[in-house]
Amino acid sequence: MDTSSLEDMEDAKSPTSSLERKTQKRKRPVEFIRTKLSRQLSCSVPRVKSTLAGLFPVVLWLPKYKIKEYVWGDIMSGLIVGIILVPQAIAYCLLAGLEPIYGLYTSFFANIIYFILGTSRHVSVGIFSLMSLMVGQVVDREVYLAGFDLSDESKQIPLGGGWNITEVSSKTATNFTISALNMECGKECYAISIAAALTFLAGIYQVLMAVFRLGFVSVYLSAPMLDGFATGASCTILTVQAKYLLGLKIPRHQGYGTVVVTWINIFKNIHKTNFCDMITSAICIAVLVAGKELQERYKNRLKMPLPTELVVVALATIVSHFADLSGQYSSSISGAIPTGFIPPKVPSFELMPRIALDAIPLSVISFAFTVSLSEMFAKKNGYTVRPNQEMLAIGFCNIIPSFFHCFTTSAALAKTMVKDSTGCQTQVSSLVSALVVLLVLLFLAPFFYSLQKCVLACIIIVSLRGALRKFKDFPRLWGLSKIDAAVWMVTMSSSALISVEIGLVIGVVFSMVCVVSQTQFPKVSLLGQIKNTNDYEDMSDYNHLEIIPKVKIFRFQAPLYYANKDFFLKSLYKAVGLEPFLEKSRRRKLVKRSKENAAKKANNENGDVTIGLIVNELDFHTIILDCSSIPFIDTTGMNTFKALLKDYKEVGVNVILACCSTKVIDSLGRGSFFGPDDKEMHRLSFHTVHSAVSFATCNAPESVYASSV
Repeated sequence: MDTSSLEDMEDAKSPTSSLERKTQKRKRPVEFIRTKLSRQLSCSVPRVKSTLAGLFPVVLWLPKYKIKEYVWGDIMSGLIVGIILVPQAIAYCLLAGLEPIYGLYTSFFANIIYFILGTSRHVSVGIFSLMSLMVGQVVDREVYLAGFDLSDESKQIPLGGGWNITEVSSKTATNFTISALNMECGKECYAISIAAALTFLAGIYQVLMAVFRLGFVSVYLSAPMLDGFATGASCTILTVQAKYLLGLKIPRHQGYGTVVVTWINIFKNIHKTNFCDMITSAICIAVLVAGKELQERYKNRLKMPLPTELVVVALATIVSHFADLSGQYSSSISGAIPTGFIPPKVPSFELMPRIALDAIPLSVISFAFTVSLSEMFAKKNGYTVRPNQEMLAIGFCNIIPSFFHCFTTSAALAKTMVKDSTGCQTQVSSLVSALVVLLVLLFLAPFFYSLQKCVLACIIIVSLRGALRKFKDFPRLWGLSKIDAAVWMVTMSSSALISVEIGLVIGVVFSMVCVVSQTQFPKVSLLGQIKNTNDYEDMSDYNHLEIIPKVKIFRFQAPLYYANKDFFLKSLYKAVGLEPFLEKSRRRKLVKRSKENAAKKANNENGDVTIGLIVNELDFHTIILDCSSIPFIDTTGMNTFKALLKDYKEVGVNVILACCSTKVIDSLGRGSFFGPDDKEMHRLSFHTVHSAVSFATCNAPESVYASSV
């Protein structure tokens, strides 16, 4: 035996370890709470200044603004995003079931508020198709339950300081009284009241989550789940907008299965297609897709994105106006968009109990997209963001605008990418975008009167190309991870075929089930020694590993807790080929049979008793549990270890642990696994597998027998 082996044996025999744990001084719960509260509630001038600076990050970075370096990039990106934002703000109101003016309001206020409160330099907050769809589903449901006709093409245009009701359908009472609003209110008035109340609640939830530091909830929204959710919602958005492409007047389906029911209704009413809208849609989609393809192909050569949406909207509006497409061919148009602002109004608190649950998924998804985009672009550009401040910012981007007839906002990937690619340096670009929207609100809004709704639907549908392309990426995702692919498919299918909200819940639950299932049925393996090293690896994964005589090394690659305790035991018994209960039962039967045989021989030999020795040598004497992949154990796992130690000891096999984390060691210590005052720790737990092997080999009995008399 070489010198190193002798040294290993000597170290293994040593009762003391050279590695000594630090004593952790823990505060009592009362003392900990008192310290925490005194720190949080203390008040001083520096603390007030730092708190205000934390709440309003603009006061930190704006005084340091480098005009010569930043201003042109911010102005350019702000102008371009503002130009893109205007047609999208008008278009996404179709999804929200609201008038175009409210989309412009939402974009204007959200950009200004995020400029003050946001920590990301590049994120563009405002109208987002997914948020608009989720708002629209709630708005349509409540409008339908209030007795309004969803197929009604009436317009209610806010003028001056009040609401005027015009062109209300005969199916709807002209002075329909909504008791919840305590005022005479038409369809559009009631719709924006619902949207504002929903937005207010979503913002309140987000602020509360920020105050209580609940930003960690976003970690439960995995990337495959979010991608599947966005793709499923995109299918719903495309379906909802398809009727505008054909000029069909079909009310939005209420309840589950919107995609299926809507397509059935479309094919039932296909003979009512408005050919003017259909031709316009075909031309607009062709132009928009061509513009997007050119943009992607020559993005490195173009200094700024092609304003394809704005060009299409401008040309389509001019053609519609001078050809009188609405009068001549009954094409559905946007109608009058008033200039100026409506006086602010407190969201209806009486409506909020009806939509309190609907605001929860809105708040979570809005925050998740905002934070993920913020962190993505912060990492790309070399700075950091604060997730809880982002939640606070997006919360106030919903609360404050809800008083100004706006609906729920979020960060949008497409516009954020445009900002990043056009030289954006700070959130001054958002201020420039807000000024572009303000210009439209004050002067240019009436020019969109003749804009066909099918053109807006085309803008929405073409903007879904990125999400719908995920279908093409599914085979690649399946090759990378079948579990992630399953999460994507389940979330996408449920979001598209059931409903967006239910799809979100199913996606989150299924993701968690997948995680739990991986810990319930993890990989287990027996280890062998790599030749001429002190390292050990899985014998099923590597060739030419040496088996340690009389020692079994078992690795369990998951936490050990109540849900996988049985799998752990079954895997261990199968791997080592010895189940202690069965072994003890077998031995009892052998002892009983031996005694019976001895009794018979005694009778046959006139009282002489012969003692029979049953010898059954085991092929191992020690089991080493490699705990390097066990991050934690619960009380069930601790009791499992204790039971293993006892059961195998009864059949002459030692069980020792290796590579335990301090968390596992502390849990076992609290359960007295190492005996009183942890006296047995030096022979039950080792820092490496090799030290455990050395201990097992040098402390092995000369022969291991299962013997009985």
